[in-house]
Amino acid sequence: MSSLQLHPTIVEVTARIIARSKETRKDYLARMSVARNQGRSRNRLSCHNLAHGIAACAESEKAQLRSAVGVNLGIVTAYNDMLSAHQPLAEYPSVIKMAARMEGCTAQVAGGVPAMCDGVTQGRPGMELSLFSRDVIALSTAVALSHDMFDAALCLGTCDKIVPGLLIGALSFGHLPLVMIPAGPMPSGLSNRERARARELFAQGKLDREGLLEAEVKSFHGPGTCTFFGTANSNQMLMEVMGLHVPGTAFINPGDPLRRALTLAATKRAIEMVRSQHGGACHTVDERAIVNGIVGLMATGGSTNHALHLPAIARAAGIVIDWDDFADISRVTPLLARIYPNGSADVNHFHAAGGMGFVVRELLNVGLLHPDIETVVGTDMEAYAAEPYLMDGALLWRAAPANSLDRDVLRSVVDPFATEGGLRILKGNLGRAIMKISAVAPEHRVVRAPVAIFGDQADCVAAFKRGELDRDVVVVVRYQGPKANGMPELHDLVPVLSVLLNRGFKVGLVTDGRMSGASGKVASAIHVTPEALNGGPIGLLCDGDVVCLDGERGIIEVEVDSRQLQSRQRPTHHDSGYGWGRELFTNFRRVAASAEQGAGVLGA
Repeated sequence: MSSLQLHPTIVEVTARIIARSKETRKDYLARMSVARNQGRSRNRLSCHNLAHGIAACAESEKAQLRSAVGVNLGIVTAYNDMLSAHQPLAEYPSVIKMAARMEGCTAQVAGGVPAMCDGVTQGRPGMELSLFSRDVIALSTAVALSHDMFDAALCLGTCDKIVPGLLIGALSFGHLPLVMIPAGPMPSGLSNRERARARELFAQGKLDREGLLEAEVKSFHGPGTCTFFGTANSNQMLMEVMGLHVPGTAFINPGDPLRRALTLAATKRAIEMVRSQHGGACHTVDERAIVNGIVGLMATGGSTNHALHLPAIARAAGIVIDWDDFADISRVTPLLARIYPNGSADVNHFHAAGGMGFVVRELLNVGLLHPDIETVVGTDMEAYAAEPYLMDGALLWRAAPANSLDRDVLRSVVDPFATEGGLRILKGNLGRAIMKISAVAPEHRVVRAPVAIFGDQADCVAAFKRGELDRDVVVVVRYQGPKANGMPELHDLVPVLSVLLNRGFKVGLVTDGRMSGASGKVASAIHVTPEALNGGPIGLLCDGDVVCLDGERGIIEVEVDSRQLQSRQRPTHHDSGYGWGRELFTNFRRVAASAEQGAGVLGA
C-alpha cells in the first residue's frame, strides 16, 4: 500500500460528512447493533416459521437449516430475460447454491426485484417510472430479506436503478454481510461513436428507420450491459471502489469462465464473512466508502445519475452528503479515463487498457482513496489494485498493469486527461445543477444565448424539425423533476442538440430532468433544483430570456432582474400521471425528495 497520506481535501470532506451525519449515522448503527445482537436469525424463528422457510428444500438442506450450524445465504436477484444485462443471472442461483454446498452451507433465493431497462423505455411513458423503480427495488429487497432466514445477502444486479436499489434495501439489513454480484458488459459491437452518428443522421432525415435500427442492433447485440459508460457500468465502478465486490468483478463479460469463478468466489467470501463475524454492510458502507465512491465517479467521468443515487445510498446508511461534497472532490480528482460518452472507447477497451485495478492503484498512490475501508475481502483497498485471472482453473489475482496499455483510454495521475474530475456543480439564480463537463469539449462549456422553452422533449424535437432552433440557443425543458413526472431521462434531445452544435451554433440545455451517463457533447445543466413544480425559478423563464451556462466557473444564471423574475406568473402544469402504471406512483411524486437529496421517497 502507498505510504502517502490522504489528500487534504479528502480529509476535509470526509470530516465534514462525519460531522454532518453524526446523529443520523449514530441512530443507524444503533439499530444495526440491536439487530446483530439478537443473534442468528433462524434461531429466533418458531418451529412453524422455520418449517415454512425450509419446506421446499432438499432433505440434506433441511437438516442443515434445522441445525442452525451452517451459513444460509439469501439471494436477492434482479433476473429477467428481457434485460440484456440481467439475462445471464438466470444461472447464478444454481452456481451459488453449488458453491455453498461445497462449504457445507446453504443458499436460498430470498426474492426477486423488478429490473426495468431504460434503453427500452427511453422517450416512452414508462420512463416516468424509471427513477422511482430504484425505491421499489429497495422495498422489494427489504421484503425478500424480511423472512429473517439468512446470515448474509448476495445481491444480483447490474443496471441503472437496480444496483442502487438493491444496496439501499440491503442497508436496512446492514447487520448482515453483503456481497454485490453483477453479470458484466456485453462484448463490443458497433462502436458507440458510430451509433451516435447514426442517430444524428436519423434526426436530420438522412438515414431511414431501417438503417437506424440496424445500427442499434449491431450496438446492443447480446447478453450484458450496454458498453458505454452510463449508469450501469458506473454502478460497477462504484461497487469496486466502495469495496462491495470481490476485486476485479466489474467488467468481465458474461460467459467468460472468469465470470463464473468470481461468482463462486463471492459466495465463498460471503460465507467466510459470516464465520469471521464480519460487522456487516453497515460497516462496509461508511463515510469513507461513500467518499471513495465520489472519487471514483470523478476519476472515471461516470454517470451523472450518481449525483442522485449516492446521496440516496448514503442516506440509507445514516450518512448525509450534498453536491458541494461532489464539487470539492471533483476539483482535486484527475480524470483518468476516456470512455464513451467522454471518449470513443467502450468499457471493454477500458478494462483491457488496465481497468479498475489500474485506476484504484493510481488513486491510492496520491492519497485520493481511503485505503483502509472495511471491504468484503478485508481492510486494505490495495486488494482492488489487482486483476483476477485463471490458472489451471484456479482463481488468482495479479497486480494491475504498471502502465496504461492504451493512453487514449486510460492514463496515470501524473498525465491525466484533465486535472479535475468529470462532473461540475453549477450554482446561480436558477438554482443548482450538474454538468458532465468531461463529455463536453472546452470550447463548448460556456454558452450564453436566448432560451427556447418546452414542456417535454417531444415538443423540442418537433421545433428542431421545423427549423426553429437553427440559432444560438439554450433549450429549457422543464416540469421534468421527480415531483412533476418522476424525472425521466431525456435522451431524445441528444441527437438534435448535437446536430445544432455541429452546425456551428452555441447550444446549451437546462432541465430539471435527467440525462444519465450519456448526456452527450452539449453543455447541459441537468437535475436543476428546485424543480419547476416545487417553486424553482426555472418555472418562471420566458422564451427569449438570456441564460448563461458556464461549465468552467460553475454558473447557471438568467439575465433577468430578480424582482421582475419573481413577479411573473408561473405556468400551469398539467399532470399526465396516468397510463402505463403511472397512476400507481402518484404518492411517490407527491413526496419525492429534491434531486440533491436523491430524488427518492424512502425517508423523504
